[in-house]
Amino acid sequence: MSNEQPRIQIYDTTLRDGSQAEGVSLSLEDKVLIARALDELGVDYIEGGYPLSNPKDEAFFSAVKERTIASAKIAAFGMTRRKGVAAADDVGMKALLASGAPVITIVGKCWDLHARDVLDVSEQENKAMIADSVACCVAAGREVIFDAEHFFDGWRANRAFALGALQAAAEAGAACLALCDTNGGSRPDHVQQIVSEVCAALPNVRVGIHCHNDSGLAVANSLAAVAGGATHVQGTINGIGERCGNADLIAVIAALTLKYGRRCLGEDRLVRLTEVSRYVYEVTNLNFRPDQPYVGSAAFAHKAGMHVHAVRRNPVTYEHVDPAVVGNTRRILVSELSGTSNIAALTDARFGIASDRQAQKKVLDALMQMESQGYQFEAAEASYDVLVRKTLAGKWYRQFWELDHFRCIIQKHNAGKAVTEATVKLTIDGQAHHEVCEGGGPVDSLYGALRAALRRRHPGVDDLHLVDYKVRVVNTAAETAAKVRVVIDWHDEHGKGYFGSVGVSENIIEASWLALVDAVEYKLLHEMEVG
Repeated sequence: MSNEQPRIQIYDTTLRDGSQAEGVSLSLEDKVLIARALDELGVDYIEGGYPLSNPKDEAFFSAVKERTIASAKIAAFGMTRRKGVAAADDVGMKALLASGAPVITIVGKCWDLHARDVLDVSEQENKAMIADSVACCVAAGREVIFDAEHFFDGWRANRAFALGALQAAAEAGAACLALCDTNGGSRPDHVQQIVSEVCAALPNVRVGIHCHNDSGLAVANSLAAVAGGATHVQGTINGIGERCGNADLIAVIAALTLKYGRRCLGEDRLVRLTEVSRYVYEVTNLNFRPDQPYVGSAAFAHKAGMHVHAVRRNPVTYEHVDPAVVGNTRRILVSELSGTSNIAALTDARFGIASDRQAQKKVLDALMQMESQGYQFEAAEASYDVLVRKTLAGKWYRQFWELDHFRCIIQKHNAGKAVTEATVKLTIDGQAHHEVCEGGGPVDSLYGALRAALRRRHPGVDDLHLVDYKVRVVNTAAETAAKVRVVIDWHDEHGKGYFGSVGVSENIIEASWLALVDAVEYKLLHEMEVG
């Protein structure tokens, strides 16, 4: 007999539970795209939604059949039959079966308070609703997962009632009993103990876990449930969901694999975690969390000089796993807290100054001077690169133009739309270039005029596209006269990919111009080097 621990099933509910997060609204195409990404990641189940709740969820089950889903099983989510209605006649049950989904997840009450105060049914009727609904779907040839709603609260309030609900589902043919911490108030030690007791009481059925994050413990509770015997884990990518969200499957999968040695996705899929996490942020139009464990941009970022010095000698000193294992990368940050180790680590690959302490000190001094004026370079690779080049000078930097002046005029009539016109006058190779551009705002207009001036000699400027624009007040004590920091995120179609630039000034237009100039110079200097 093998002593190998059973594989953990991963059940993703981003398309249903995750879409209930504030600010998230997925189109049908969004849902299909995310489903394909989840399938490529290697999850076992993808919950598509509740087909009775809205036309979009209903349409998903038809649409996803037309796309290539290689291995994941598509699950439809719904409630038990209504009280006093036969399962075969219940409109919700009919919608679940009509979805054609091979897996049906049925949620039922496991807390006597809910049965009494919400459904107004007896314990016997509650169990009958669960059993009839599960049996109806099993008879139709579907795999059934029973989501035991409010299970942990129900277990603490009335253990016999909660266990009776599980037994009703198991006896009717449910393949898995997912215990839900619906209110997100349970503790890991309680979860592990309760799950182990359920596994002992029902040894012939798979036990799963579904945790919400209202106490900040959803990932910990999910891992505790696995320690207690659960072999099926539900959650969402990045932990998105209603209220405080769900268990973050990114962290759960990484921890199960790397910390507990449990099999879930397979080692060859783990490297896709960062890519899928960021893809879901993009499709859901949510800001990604830099500090998100394993996959955040700051997860393996090092800023303190002592840390950087140690990591350059041996990454294990300040990294709990190799970032490449989860598809992430190490980042060395620079700031006024940096030492020359940071400068050497960040600039050596491009400028070869690892053994040149004088050059490192020169760059560090320039960096500290800029940061004293309000600059921050952690999210501004382009501006840092240009700063280093200007500081080292010589072969590293070339001035492509000399600015004569720029001007922005904003014209707004009473009932009309505001129109911005920018004028930029540059000297390039001894020749004056005077360009005017009308755009959607000052930044758009200035960038249009700058590109027009440079395009003939440097057509690559058209590869640069603004992705995001952020403004932050640097010294609030100065009120309306305060300096502002403008950070612009860019995408270079044929060169440096995604990067940021930064500008600081009391004038927001000048700050924007400085960030624009750094991005363009970064692009052109790179083109000059690669030839």
